[in-house]
Amino acid sequence: MAVPAILSADQIDAALAGLPDWRYRLGGLVTVYKAPTSAAALELIAAVGRLAEEQGHHPDLDWRYNRVFLRYSSHDAGGQVTPRDVAAATAAGAAAAASGAAAEPGLFRTIEVGIDTEDPAAISEVWRVALGYRRASSGDLMDPYGRGPGVWFQETSTPNSNHIHLDVHRSQAESGAVQEKTAATGALMNRDHAPGWVVVTDVQGNRLCLCTEAGHGPETVQDQPPPD
Repeated sequence: MAVPAILSADQIDAALAGLPDWRYRLGGLVTVYKAPTSAAALELIAAVGRLAEEQGHHPDLDWRYNRVFLRYSSHDAGGQVTPRDVAAATAAGAAAAASGAAAEPGLFRTIEVGIDTEDPAAISEVWRVALGYRRASSGDLMDPYGRGPGVWFQETSTPNSNHIHLDVHRSQAESGAVQEKTAATGALMNRDHAPGWVVVTDVQGNRLCLCTEAGHGPETVQDQPPPD
């Protein structure tokens, strides 16, 4: 089977202009649908499942009472967005509308663990084995079942005294309000790399980064879970 064409950042933006329920996130299209009831959410899951079987393309799906979290990405294209993902998201959106579900894409957050180190090779195997992860071609560590956060190693000759930080990925459309609320807590906000990411430091020196797709276009091809 031929590998599908990978969409460029401009092509993804054009596709999303016609998919207001969806956002781009680290090589995938993501959204959350809130159904009227938990039973309605199950019906939506069943409808998405039927579509997946018809299309031969299956999403990552998570059910939380009356909310359904969806992510489409083409594993056989290295975990990138292809026309197949756009078609699947379009069909899932139509099924959601038919079920009376409302889109809440801002609820879809993606967490990564970043580790500052002078020598990633010296420590990455410890983390891979302990977590049961697989290594991507980039050197990042990935949960093979997509359940846990990714782990990446920030190589630097001047590691921060707190070597571990979290990267919290939201879409740029929803990031502004979160940044304002975070700043209101008294955290130090370093906006040197905004809107790609903002480095947040709490009063005890612990760091996290609030990230958006502006800092992460279509990704380098990485090892991913087996194709559909």
